[in-house]
Amino acid sequence: MVRGRREGSWMGRYLLVAAVTAAAVTLTGFGPAGGAPARAAAPGLRAAPGARLWVSRYDGPSGGYDSAHAMAVSPDGSRVFVTGDSWGLRATGRDYATVAYSAVTGRQLWVRRYSGPGQRTDIPWSVAVSPDGSRVFVTGQSTIRPHSDAYATIAYDAATGRQLWLRRYQGPANGYSEAAALAVSPDGRRVFVTGDSYSAGGASGGYATVAYSAATGRQLWVRRHIPRSGYDHADAVAVSPNGTRVFVTGDADYATVAYSAATGRRLWATRFSPRHGSDYGGTVAVSPDGATVFVTGESDSAGGAGTVYATVAYSAVTGGQLWVSRHHNGYGGSMAVSPDGTTVYVSGQPAHGGDLTVADSAATGSQRWASSYSGSDGGAVAVSPDGTTVYVNGTSGGDHGYATVAYNAATGSQLWASRYHGPANLGYACCVAVSPDGTTVYVTGDSYGGPTDYDYATVAYRS
Repeated sequence: MVRGRREGSWMGRYLLVAAVTAAAVTLTGFGPAGGAPARAAAPGLRAAPGARLWVSRYDGPSGGYDSAHAMAVSPDGSRVFVTGDSWGLRATGRDYATVAYSAVTGRQLWVRRYSGPGQRTDIPWSVAVSPDGSRVFVTGQSTIRPHSDAYATIAYDAATGRQLWLRRYQGPANGYSEAAALAVSPDGRRVFVTGDSYSAGGASGGYATVAYSAATGRQLWVRRHIPRSGYDHADAVAVSPNGTRVFVTGDADYATVAYSAATGRRLWATRFSPRHGSDYGGTVAVSPDGATVFVTGESDSAGGAGTVYATVAYSAVTGGQLWVSRHHNGYGGSMAVSPDGTTVYVSGQPAHGGDLTVADSAATGSQRWASSYSGSDGGAVAVSPDGTTVYVNGTSGGDHGYATVAYNAATGSQLWASRYHGPANLGYACCVAVSPDGTTVYVTGDSYGGPTDYDYATVAYRS
């Protein structure tokens, strides 16, 4: 998940009820949306690594600004789901817009939009698919009235886009509550949503984590983490591989909390702020064996001269700190763990610009390699299912679109780099995902389309 809610930061460009029937969708190399390909689809298994297989663009009904925030691939690899906010018609403001594509051709399968009861600002920040591939879950913020926002979490049928349930959570203050991220339990029975919610009276803000039944949307438990003073800003959530624990992290001071997935009982909470300065945890991940929790983000450098990438490893059972890895002046934020659990990959933007991806030992935090790419500013990171390749998708220098880079996971050597500039040579990268069979890499973000303003633009590459 994603630090996409910070629209002013470099991650800000990262990182539903009625069907849209008039949405404009164009496909590079294909005929009209929903129709037969204009020519044979690119033979992905025969294409060279980094070759573009398809591009699909989504322009909402108003022709206004459409901004992608999150992406997920179905477990069987047949569908790609993209969610973000899109300007609607009839003064509905910014709405959720979730799009399903064929993973093979890029053809749009369905679109679902959601405009909340306030007909104001509704922005989704996270999407996930159930382990059996039958449901898609989306969450974010929904404005009820001025200065009154709520979590809005929606479940869709993955095949048809039919809405299965919708749940809102506002918290005790009935004021500001904004969902940032969601995760699904490995058995597919629960959905966990976390974000920010003011306490009663609105004196302080903190995390609010909600567990729902994935089948019905019934609320199972709510747990709130409120700091003694000030404001903690939840950014990410992850579930242990055995489904027993839920981990939440965010601002400030990398505040990380572990809960029982079944009951919501708090198991431990910890903070990381070695210099008592500005420390922001943006991403959380769990090792494949469930023993270790990794949190990464940005932390004050020595003497307070800027920030550095800082990754912290904790015991998943006790919350005890195992190691800290600090690298390079800049802003880290996106993280992935290798399938065998031996390596943690972090990508971000160094102070001098460009993208820097770092590989650390998951056991000790020692650096294994660091690779830079000057053609993009930071990026989202993903690892191939076989663990051999690391993919980073970032905004091409000067906001000219996406730059996607593949690295050898063992050595950090660059394998290929591909760019997507869009029709107007202007855009912002959001996300990256890999197909379950490892043959295809998908990226998405915002791309300027001229008369259509900014659109979602989703690209598939041969991996």
